[in-house]
Amino acid sequence: MVQSSASAPGSSRPSASDPGNPWAATGALFAGVVLLVDGILAIVKGIAGIASDDVYTRISNYTFKFDITAWGWIHLILGVVLVLVGWSILKGAAWAWGVGIGLAALNLIANFIWLPYQPVWAIISIALDTFVIWALCANRAKPVV
Repeated sequence: MVQSSASAPGSSRPSASDPGNPWAATGALFAGVVLLVDGILAIVKGIAGIASDDVYTRISNYTFKFDITAWGWIHLILGVVLVLVGWSILKGAAWAWGVGIGLAALNLIANFIWLPYQPVWAIISIALDTFVIWALCANRAKPVV
């Protein structure tokens, strides 16, 4: 069996850093797009929370109870930063990968705490953040844009 120089010894699967491996670059590229979409969703959630306190469910006895406007600002700020980092990942900035993983984890936690207010939106954001974390951790090749 002939092994390519880019694959690990004993493995027939090409490594993620192999420029001929389209899955590595595609997964990271898609993670950048998903981070952009997740950031836009967070911006929309934030604007809705800031604009009107009646948009989201009011929770009476909840440990992480904040004013809806405060939640709106949290989502708005996180969303803007997520969009900027997602755009940087698409541009191929090396620093954006680690920051993207950290921000996706932070956004995942924020949406888990936000779950009683808007379960559907929170679950969608949690799923998107989980995918972004996986894609950026699993694919170590720099995206080709």
